[in-house]
Amino acid sequence: MLSSALVLLSVFAAAAQAGKRGLCWTYFDGTLDPGVFNNGDGEVVAIYDYETYAPPSTNGDGGLGFIGMQRCLDCTSSPIADLASRQAAQGWATVFTLNEPDINGITPAQAASWYIQYVNPLAIKKALPAVTSSTTAGEGLSWVSEMISSCAGQCYFDYINLHWYGTSFAEFQSYVESANAQFPSYQLVITEFALTNPPGGQADQVSFFQQAFAFLDGASYVQLYFPFLATSPSLFTANNPSGAAYVGTGSCLYNDDGSPSAVGDLMY
Repeated sequence: MLSSALVLLSVFAAAAQAGKRGLCWTYFDGTLDPGVFNNGDGEVVAIYDYETYAPPSTNGDGGLGFIGMQRCLDCTSSPIADLASRQAAQGWATVFTLNEPDINGITPAQAASWYIQYVNPLAIKKALPAVTSSTTAGEGLSWVSEMISSCAGQCYFDYINLHWYGTSFAEFQSYVESANAQFPSYQLVITEFALTNPPGGQADQVSFFQQAFAFLDGASYVQLYFPFLATSPSLFTANNPSGAAYVGTGSCLYNDDGSPSAVGDLMY
């Protein structure tokens, strides 16, 4: 009996220590290796690339759990008609959906109808669309609430999906806690977050993520989180200059030589 109890305790301990961190990948990361963050300690467990195709890299998904994302209602790179077949072929255990529809002209009712038709049939874990941290009426968490109402109980989902950009850890913590208070029955996934181009650059981002990671690891209602962005400064600046100007390059998880940056070193 004692040895059985010890085995069970070991299993529960392992489950409790399961990592929550993931890589927010991009289409222009083909020269990078996600496997550098998969060092066997189990902290970094997932990767997504805003698409339903596998991550472009030098090492596939790097041994991490790939999460397909249908980021748009329908698009050339991720056709909605291929969502189910790509999931079946690649074996995702989780799917993410629409990218910031709250500020991209997609109504909650439109999203609900689309979700019921295309996402519900997938017999895997599902996240509602990823929304911004906007507090404007009809955006952010209020958009999520309106979508859930439009679903009328017919949308099957496991996760509320959040993005956040701002100026302080306190602001970030307040936002995450408010999301949990509004949707206490669901786990949260935070699929983009960083400070917005802080004056101290990378040093400020390191300080922010040190606090944020500790907070998120201790929050039982947070399932996964993905700091923005798993790329290098040169790739970010060359391929997404507006994003690099908004966030700065200090939050990039890679250095230009492909090694983990000072922020990347916090990941594992």
